[in-house]
Amino acid sequence: MAGRIGFVGLGVMGGPMAGHLVKAGHDVLVWNRTASKAAALVQGGARQATSLSELASDSSIVFLCVSRSEDVQACIDELAPHAQPGTLFVDHSTIDPEAAKRIHAQLRAAGHAFVDAPITGGSMGAQNGTLTIFLGGETDDVDRALPYLRAYAKTAEHVGPDGAGQMAKMANQIAVGGALLALCESLSFAKKAGLDLEQAWRLIGGGAGGSWAFQNYGPKLLMSDWSPGFSIDNQLKDFGYCRDAARSIDSAVPLTELAERLLAELQAEGRGAQTTAALYDLYLALPGEK
Repeated sequence: MAGRIGFVGLGVMGGPMAGHLVKAGHDVLVWNRTASKAAALVQGGARQATSLSELASDSSIVFLCVSRSEDVQACIDELAPHAQPGTLFVDHSTIDPEAAKRIHAQLRAAGHAFVDAPITGGSMGAQNGTLTIFLGGETDDVDRALPYLRAYAKTAEHVGPDGAGQMAKMANQIAVGGALLALCESLSFAKKAGLDLEQAWRLIGGGAGGSWAFQNYGPKLLMSDWSPGFSIDNQLKDFGYCRDAARSIDSAVPLTELAERLLAELQAEGRGAQTTAALYDLYLALPGEK
C-alpha cells in the first residue's frame, strides 16, 4: 500500500472510520461539508482538504461515507475530473444499487475504479473498528481496497459484481427491520404484561429471541434514550432503497414495509432524528386487537 488516502464524509460513521485509518499509520486527507467535523481528526494527525478537487488530486484512493445516492453522485462528479489516473473510489454509503452500477460505469469510463462497499454494525461498530462490509465490484479492485479496510472492519468480503455490495446491504436492512419490530413488539408486550422490563430484556435477549437489536438497542429502550445511533430518517431512506430493489427482482418484503410504515408515523411526529428504537413508544400506544 502506498499513497495518500482521501476520506469524504466525517459523520457518525465516517469520522471514526477515518480515525482508525489515521491510527493505523496511513497518510489521510479528509473533507466534510461541515468543516468543523474534521477538527478532532486533524488533531490526531490527518490533514484537512479545503475542497473535494484538492482531495481528489492528492489521493490515490478515495473513501466516501455520505448519505444518499444523489450525495454520492454529486461527490463523484466533483472528485473524478481532478483524480489521479487509476484512482480507486470506495463508497461506504448505503445507496440505490442501480445508482452504484451507474457510478461503476462512469468511473470505469473515466479510467478509474469503484467498489460499492456499504457497512453495517452501527455507530459502536465504527467506533470499535468492528464493522462488516459488503464489497461489490471487480476482484482486483476489491483486493486493492481490502488492506485498508482492516483498520475498521472485523469482516469485509467480496459479494459479487457491480452493485452487489448494495444488494447485500439491502438484505441486511431487511433483517434489521424485522429485528427492530421483534424487539419493540416483544418488550412492549412485556411492559403491558406487568413484567420487569430489564429482566425480560435480559432473559429474552440471552435466549432464542436474542438479536443484535436486543443487545444494542435494548439498553437504550430501557432508559428511553432515543438519541441516535441510527436515526429514523436514515432508516427510512434505506427502506426506500430496499423497496425499489425488491421490486426490481420481484421479491416480497412485507416486514420491511410494516417497519417503514410505523417508522414513518414517528417521522411525521417530528421524531425523525431519533434512534429507530423509539418505535417502542409507538408500540406502547398501539391498541391491541379486541
